[in-house]
Amino acid sequence: MPRYAAIDIGSNSVRLEVAEVTISPAGVLSPARILISERQVTRLGASVFRTGRISAEAIDFLAGALEAMAQTYRRYEPAAIRAVATSAVRDASNQQEFLTRISAAAGTAIEIISGQEEARLIHLGVQSRWPHSRQRVLMIDIGGGSAEIILSESGRILLAVSKQLGALRLTELFLKTDPPKDTELHRLEEYVAERLAPTLRRVGDTKIDRVIATSATAAAVVAAVNQVTRTKRDMADKLRCSSSQLRALYADLSEKPLAERRKVVGIGPRRAEIIIAGAAVLNRVLQDLKLPSLYYSAAGVRDGIIADLIARNSGRAATQMSRDQREMVEGMSTRYSVSLKHVRKVARLSTELFLALEPLHKLPHQYSRLLEAAAHLHDIGHFVSDTKHHKHSYYLVSNSDMPGFTEREREMIANLCRYHRKAIPTLEHPNWHALDQESRKAVTWLAPLLRIADNLDRSRGQRIKSLECTVRPTEVVLKLHSNVNVDLEAWAAERAGEYFEQVYNRSIIFTRVRA
Repeated sequence: MPRYAAIDIGSNSVRLEVAEVTISPAGVLSPARILISERQVTRLGASVFRTGRISAEAIDFLAGALEAMAQTYRRYEPAAIRAVATSAVRDASNQQEFLTRISAAAGTAIEIISGQEEARLIHLGVQSRWPHSRQRVLMIDIGGGSAEIILSESGRILLAVSKQLGALRLTELFLKTDPPKDTELHRLEEYVAERLAPTLRRVGDTKIDRVIATSATAAAVVAAVNQVTRTKRDMADKLRCSSSQLRALYADLSEKPLAERRKVVGIGPRRAEIIIAGAAVLNRVLQDLKLPSLYYSAAGVRDGIIADLIARNSGRAATQMSRDQREMVEGMSTRYSVSLKHVRKVARLSTELFLALEPLHKLPHQYSRLLEAAAHLHDIGHFVSDTKHHKHSYYLVSNSDMPGFTEREREMIANLCRYHRKAIPTLEHPNWHALDQESRKAVTWLAPLLRIADNLDRSRGQRIKSLECTVRPTEVVLKLHSNVNVDLEAWAAERAGEYFEQVYNRSIIFTRVRA
């Protein structure tokens, strides 16, 4: 039973989750079973929102919490772990100092993810624990530093927006007195309305079947209106809060001093410090969109990470991009005026080569997805200039937000685009020097396959229907199945095959076979 671990370093708290899945003899996965879930309030974002830097005290406190969490997850021996940092760290000027210290404490590399990736993981987490396969759902996550608003239909994201409207951030910016003055509340509400307006206009009067709110703010609101005590917070999952109940709760909390807010059932002593700002955002969304209610889901980023890790490491899915990943890379290709017919053909041929040559490169299956992504994106540099377009492709991919891929994966895809033609990798290239050793090894094996696949559609006519590969001790024979002349493709692939022969230590022979 494989186990997976997730660490979510938010602006207000850090969370650890470890889960396991069982696989039936038929290869069917069971839903993930959570083995342990831990949370520690850190207020990491407080100093960032005041000074632009994560304070030394906050880093020390978080490091101590993560060292303890690392001891916990190691006991479960997870097959894979992913640790991410979100809004506060995205904004901090001392990111590198933070990453060095905190990665060591966590025992794994920390990845700073974009707001789009955060939204994707929230959506994935909610769908994994509370599937809505046919409904149109609006998800709202009010974190410490940012708020994510996600419109989903039949399990697919239609709209995902991240706004700097987290409960801790807004409290630091606007609420200076206790209880807040009317002027402070007015400024807070005006600011929230202004920042939300463009997104809510995009949602418009779309029929929404259900509103699902996640995060501790939503948990506290739903627990308060349903009189669920903090010790029974798990019982708040999937409970409802009407729009009128939320509006009344927000008005009541706004008038209470901190000591009184702490006495409200369901709202903890630390959450009471920032609950007003968080409730203001939830209230504004429901009021402006005229939505009748919201439901709370206990799922979050950590659950999305677990679901993503399971998908990445399970069977055939590990060799193929997910639906969301494919839509994203094809969207990028379209944006940069690339022929989808060409890149889809290159992607298919690349995948065929990867699987056929697996006995030689022996790479894990998940690298096939990166090769497929690079096949879709290798030509986007033409949008900048036809001259040295491979370098422009590298730059565009390396500097793009690519939800669904980790930062390391994005850099590997960018390097595959860089080396799909012309020069081969060398440590004199800064982009190559920046890759870790395992990534360099993978790109070295994959780049020749992309070169060959690209040249096998040199005419852009998709003339080759399929490949048949035979691996021999000193050579690889590729039979090109086609009903038309493919002399141009064979000639181009033979030239590109020089790099293949260096890496795979075998000559490569191309022959045509009538399909």
